[in-house]
Amino acid sequence: MKNVLANTWLIAIGLFFPIAYNQAATLLIPDKSPASLQQTKPTPTNGWRQLFNGTDLTGWKHVGKGRMSVEKGLIRGHGGMGLLYWTKEKFGNCTLRVVYKMQKENSNSGVYIRIPLEPREEWMPVHYGYEVQIDNHPETSKEDDTHITGTLYSLNKPLAKPGKPGPEWNTMEITLDGPRTIISVNGVKVTDYKEGDPVPARKFDFEPYRGLRPNTGYIGLQNHGEHDVVYFKEVSVKPLTKK
Repeated sequence: MKNVLANTWLIAIGLFFPIAYNQAATLLIPDKSPASLQQTKPTPTNGWRQLFNGTDLTGWKHVGKGRMSVEKGLIRGHGGMGLLYWTKEKFGNCTLRVVYKMQKENSNSGVYIRIPLEPREEWMPVHYGYEVQIDNHPETSKEDDTHITGTLYSLNKPLAKPGKPGPEWNTMEITLDGPRTIISVNGVKVTDYKEGDPVPARKFDFEPYRGLRPNTGYIGLQNHGEHDVVYFKEVSVKPLTKK
């Protein structure tokens, strides 16, 4: 994450009303995701429904600086910091699968989850959703292990560090099970977090405000910057199977 302050509106709300904002957003915005997931027929590939069609960015919208494009069947960023988010629904009680690779040996990006409102700029998702980090070497930016691939950015220590360097492909699976978030990278669990679990204090002004996140929300891909290009070839979702 770049050391850039959020805008005045976001700082004011985030400093004084972070939990209230999230709770209000959850109450005011209809939860479309479970119904949408149930009504949309899954693809034949083990129940996964593709959100990226491999050709263009239909259904996606970019906010913030820079832009994202499709290059040889892959989503990639230009400039930044910005966010490409899926506009059609909110997600909860599902598993999100993202297949990506770094352009360089290490690059910085992230996958956003539990965003309560449709984002209009790049900092709202940082402070009111969660960023699942993509960065195998946070120490380069003087950050610790709570900023490594597969963690909820700055909120938890990793259970493992299975991220592969560029240009190898990585598969990240993010399971949203009510208030619980489970993240695996290349088949290895990195994060198992439940709303209300203890988290470290903020160390940098670009880290998210602490507070509860909703069970459902919009999802997105971070466009970090011109020198941190990550390619995404799959973004798919599958509803959780009721036990």
